[in-house]
Amino acid sequence: MRVLLVEDEPDLGKAIKRTLEREKYIVDWVSDGNEAWEFLENQWTQYTVAIFDWLLPGISGLELLRRLRAKNNPLPVLMLTAKDRMEDKVTGLDAGADDYLVKPFGMAELLARLRALQRRSPQIQPPQLQVGNLTLDYGTRTVYFDRKNGEKEDISLTTKEFQLLEYLMKHPNQIITSDQIRNQIWSASSDTFSNVVAAQMRLLRRKLEPIGCANIIETVHGVGYRLNSVMGNW
Repeated sequence: MRVLLVEDEPDLGKAIKRTLEREKYIVDWVSDGNEAWEFLENQWTQYTVAIFDWLLPGISGLELLRRLRAKNNPLPVLMLTAKDRMEDKVTGLDAGADDYLVKPFGMAELLARLRALQRRSPQIQPPQLQVGNLTLDYGTRTVYFDRKNGEKEDISLTTKEFQLLEYLMKHPNQIITSDQIRNQIWSASSDTFSNVVAAQMRLLRRKLEPIGCANIIETVHGVGYRLNSVMGNW
């Protein structure tokens, strides 16, 4: 597992790198935001997770994060910062951070946060994922519907809708509980409301309804949800 560590404090950077390598991670450590962006532009798929300090020489950690998300890059990012105000945490999470760790912190907590993030890390995967007439394209981060006449219709999804549909398409015909979905798509430390999965599912179904396949996602009452692959052959 490879980690991109972007930290300009030498002592802290060394300590994190040493800790991660002891846990069998491969660590690329850079101390400048511009250098980090070169890594991310050219080889982000090599990484399981990234760790960004908020304040960096060159491009800040927050700007790195915004650039990633502007490109729909799903690489999980843990932000490190001395900023402990709620407003700063909200800013980081809204910019696309998957988790947020305030300095000073213990290495045990850092490792626990990374383990949680890597469970949601993009794995080596085929260029496309297909269930019935729905195709999810990883290269363009788009979803489209194949009509019987051969035409393809793009479906515009938000990041969360894309992640939700992707998770369901990876487990066709299986019942997936709300807790499984919540743990997969939202970080354990996020303050999600109790019905966040049901709310997100409604939004996704609205996007699928115009093409006539909202019912591909079945609600299994009291248990969870199931994506029916047979219903994908419209």
